[in-house]
Amino acid sequence: MPEKLHAYEKVQRHVLAQIHAGHWRHGEAIPAEEALAREFGVSRMTVHRALRELGSQRVVERIRGSGTYVAQQKYQSTLVDIRNIADEIAARGHRHRSELHLLERVRADDALARAFGIGVQGALYHSVVLHFENDQPIQVEDRYVNPGVAPDYLAQDFSRQTPNAYLMKEAPLQGVDFEIEATAPTRAFGEMLEMAPGEPCLVLRRKTHSLGQVASVAAMWHPAARYRFTGKI
Repeated sequence: MPEKLHAYEKVQRHVLAQIHAGHWRHGEAIPAEEALAREFGVSRMTVHRALRELGSQRVVERIRGSGTYVAQQKYQSTLVDIRNIADEIAARGHRHRSELHLLERVRADDALARAFGIGVQGALYHSVVLHFENDQPIQVEDRYVNPGVAPDYLAQDFSRQTPNAYLMKEAPLQGVDFEIEATAPTRAFGEMLEMAPGEPCLVLRRKTHSLGQVASVAAMWHPAARYRFTGKI
């Protein structure tokens, strides 16, 4: 059963979504606590908590006697954009489709608990999606998701939208950590990607943050002979 957000987290999600969409820009004042309390039907103290936490995360700047303003976002630039693979493939003039291989609720092991900052056996959602470019398998997306930031994840149809597209709407991005390595795929992933024996994968491991917590931990597996990462700084 999906885990419900606290009232203050709903306010935080709204503020982050408005900033992420560009409706509220750097230096602009956001609505007063009283206005947000009326909009969400919550107490002013609930809104105050939401904005106080966003202030500690440097998402907003609270100026006593003046109001709350959008802070300048100081995320590190990376060589890899957080792009929806469907959009990436479409930009090359090619056709994308995907197959859902696994969608389940799991309990965190030691490694996942450390990655998400939760207790061992804490609830997570897990999906495995195979992406195709012009009917050729190009990526296995092995993703774990925090139910607190995407409570309806298990109800989504990931043949119609990618997990990344869904999460970018539900859990506005606050930051990202990533690493890229070349490694051998698991037998199952190698078969899904139709790889020759001994062929290595390029693996993008990515952790995203939203609402002051880890939203998603994903490993994207690509056949090294058919894929390359590009970017600019």
